[in-house]
Parts: sequence; C-alpha cells; structure tokens
Amino acid sequence: MYTPKIRNMKGKQFESLKNNGIETIYKLISNYVEIDEIEWEYCCSRFKSTFFPKKSMLLNQDEICGRIFFVAGGLLRIYYADEKGEEKTFHFCMEGTFGVDYESFLKNTPSSFSIQAVEDTLVIEVTFEMLQKLYNTLRNGEKLGKLITEDYFFILNDKIKVFYMHSPMERYETMNAQFPTLLQRVPQYHIASYLNISSVHLSRLKYASKIKNTPND
Repeated sequence: MYTPKIRNMKGKQFESLKNNGIETIYKLISNYVEIDEIEWEYCCSRFKSTFFPKKSMLLNQDEICGRIFFVAGGLLRIYYADEKGEEKTFHFCMEGTFGVDYESFLKNTPSSFSIQAVEDTLVIEVTFEMLQKLYNTLRNGEKLGKLITEDYFFILNDKIKVFYMHSPMERYETMNAQFPTLLQRVPQYHIASYLNISSVHLSRLKYASKIKNTPND
C-alpha cells in the first residue's frame, strides 16, 4: 500500500494551520465545553499538528492507536481488512471531527482499524497523556472526556443500527445527510464499501435518488 512520507507543515502551510487549523479544534472543543483564554493558551502550547499527504497512513491495523486525530482540514477514512484481506470502510472523518480507535487508545491494545488520509489532510494530534492532562487541568476537563466518549459510542451505535435496520437506500440517504460532500471527495468503491453494497448497486442508488429528488414538471 502506498505510504508517502509524512512532513510537518512549513511556510504558507504553517500560516494555514495558524489561521485555520487551531481555530477548527477550538470550535470543536467549544462545542463540548466552555473554555477560557488561559485554558486555551495551555491547550495550544501542547498541540502537535501534522500534515498527511493523500493516501498516507495515520494508523495501521494491529498497531496501538496512541493518538486522537482531530481533523483541521481534509478527510480521513477508518477501515479494517477482513479475513480475505478486503478493505471494509467503517467511517469517514471530515473537518471538525476526529479519528481514533478509542478502545485501542484507552486500553493500549492493538487496533482493529486502520486510518488513512483520503485527501491531503491536516490534523492536530493528541496523545493519551496529553488528553489526561487536559482533563485534569481544564475546569470542564472531565465533562470534555465524557462527551468525546459518548460521541464515539454514538458513532458505533449508529453504524450498527444503520447496518442491520436500514435498507441500502436508507443507508445511502443517511450518508448524504451526514456527509453532504462525500460523493464528490471519495472514490466510489470506498463509498460502496461503507454502505456494504457493490459499486454497481451504488450506481443504481445514485440514479434512483436522482429520479426521486427531481421535481416533476
């Protein structure tokens, strides 16, 4: 599998991080808890930012997931390889969200998933030790940890419900509502895998959805 060299952002790329990346994670944390200027300065001094070119691997299956990857820009894919070696897409992480195998992260055990950059992607990396310091330092640190854990649980829960209780068309429509720009940004075979259907079936769903949403004259 192609794995380009990871490089830190410099020059104009650093300016983009300074203006946009940090602001993105600030908004993300603020969506969970209140954070004041002093607390935010403390957070900024400990964040590590990394630029991952398209197709870079942030985490390989069976490695220990030692970081949470907050997406400042770009797009991540979380997937696993089955017993036949076929890749099965589990989730997509867009700007303002995060990618992690939370069980591996918390228990320090081999990950069940891989994480890959679908596009050139800028992430802010947070280690387990750093997260514990944030929890202990911020006024609402424990609440922040609780809400992040809940969000990860909801992702898993929603995935299970959609997989077993929804039709392929319902899964397709749910995906479009959750990830409005995904069809324009991700290869169709990844989307088909995410929906647990074939690429041919995906083409039929796209056509049926287009007909369904076309106003009658």
